[in-house]
Amino acid sequence: MKKVLIGMSGGVDSTVSTLLLKDQGYEVEGVYMKLHSKPGYHEIHQARAQKAADFAGVKLHILDLQEEFNTKVFTPFIETYRAGKTPNPCALCNRNIKFGAMVEFADSIGAEYVATGHYIRHDGYYLLEAHDDTKDQSYFLFYINPTLVPRLLFPLGEKHKSDIKAYASTIEGLESFASQSESTEICFVETTYMEVLKPYVNIDVEGDVLDLDGNVVGKHKGYMHYTIGKRKGFSVHGAHDPHFVVEIRPETNQIVVGLRDALECHRVVLENLNMFDTRTSFECDVKLRYRTTAVRCSVVIEGDHATVELHEPVLGVASGQAGVFYDGDRLLGGGWIV
Repeated sequence: MKKVLIGMSGGVDSTVSTLLLKDQGYEVEGVYMKLHSKPGYHEIHQARAQKAADFAGVKLHILDLQEEFNTKVFTPFIETYRAGKTPNPCALCNRNIKFGAMVEFADSIGAEYVATGHYIRHDGYYLLEAHDDTKDQSYFLFYINPTLVPRLLFPLGEKHKSDIKAYASTIEGLESFASQSESTEICFVETTYMEVLKPYVNIDVEGDVLDLDGNVVGKHKGYMHYTIGKRKGFSVHGAHDPHFVVEIRPETNQIVVGLRDALECHRVVLENLNMFDTRTSFECDVKLRYRTTAVRCSVVIEGDHATVELHEPVLGVASGQAGVFYDGDRLLGGGWIV
C-alpha cells in the first residue's frame, strides 16, 4: 500500500480529499502546518484539522513552519509592498512551504506521494487547470518545482465544488465540514492588507500625485495604499475624467496617474522563470493576474527572463504579480512581472 501525506486544514476540501484517497486504497496520513503567527488562529484551525483527521481515521502530524513562513513568504510580502510592487504570497507559499517543506516532511516519514485539496490536475509532467474553472488554482501553483509533479495527488481536480458539497452532505458527520465558511483571502490577512503592513512600515506618509508629464497634480495618502490600476484614494486637481495609478515611485513616495488608456500594456518582461516546458520561443496564452482572462502572446526566453509580446493590450499590469503561460488547459510555466 502506497503512503500519501495530505495537507489538512479542517475544511471540507481537504477532508473530502482525505476520504477519497482512502477510498482509492492509499495509506493516508495528514499534516497541519502552522504558518503565520496570527494570535488565536492555530488554536481554532488545528482543532478543526484534528477533528477532520479523527473523522477520516488518519494520523495527524503537526508541523511548525512559522519561522520558515516568516522568512520565505511573509517578509517578502512586506518587502514587495515596500518596493512599490504588488505581492503574490500564495505562489511563494506553495513553492516553499506546501510543496517545499511539506514534501521534505513527507520524505522523512516515507510517504511516496503528497496531496492537497487544491483544485488542479496534472498529467505526470504538466500541471493542468481544474475541471471547475471557478475554483481552478493553477495560477498560484505555477512556481512549484516541476520535478515534484509525478508525486502529487489532487483528488479534487476532476471535480466541481458543488460535487464536493453534495458528497459531504450525504455522509453522516461530514455535513458539519461542508457548512463551514470558506476562506477567500490570504491566510494571514484578517481585514485589509494595510492593517497587516502597519506594524512593519509607515504606510501613511502623504506624497505627490504626478501626471504623465511629471507635473504635481494632487496628493495621496502614502504610496503603499496603491496598486497599478487603482482609481480612488488620491486627488487630481481639476480632473473631470477618472484617473488611474499607472506607476508607483517608492523612492520618492510619488504615484503617477493617467487616463484609462495609459494603463494599456503591450509588452511584459518576466524574471525568475519556472518552466515546465523547455521551448525558448513559442506562442501561448498568458494570465497576468488571478481571475483575469488569459490573452494570446508571443514569448521569447533568454536565460532567466522572458519577453512577452501581447497580441492585445492588457490594462493594469502590476510588477510583483505572476505571468503564467497556458496552452489550452496545460500550464507551461511562468515568472514574475518586472
